[in-house]
Amino acid sequence: MLNIELFRNYCLKKNSVSESFPFNETTLVLKVFNKIFALTDLEEDFKIVLKAKPEDVILLIEQYKCISGAYHMNKKHWISIEIDGSLSDNFITELINNSYNLVISGIPEKFRKLPEN
Repeated sequence: MLNIELFRNYCLKKNSVSESFPFNETTLVLKVFNKIFALTDLEEDFKIVLKAKPEDVILLIEQYKCISGAYHMNKKHWISIEIDGSLSDNFITELINNSYNLVISGIPEKFRKLPEN
């Protein structure tokens, strides 16, 4: 099952990704071209916050008990996934990829290199 270390390593292998702790000492923030695409708290129960298309946010929250609107984020665009074993690692990595690609697509092309996903 996915854990924080595997999550962090998976995200950091993506093009132009950096990590930081801009909010506090325990909230790991992963950014692509200085835009957040994922975050997690290192001390609380393992949850991942990811960006998603508004129409996907609604469907994911309705379909999966472990997915909810992300606390302290715009719930129209961000989801929180409780990593409790109910979702496959492949599905979670697909959601991570979607978040990364969604953020990349919002950055003007002249400021980015195309990701190698």
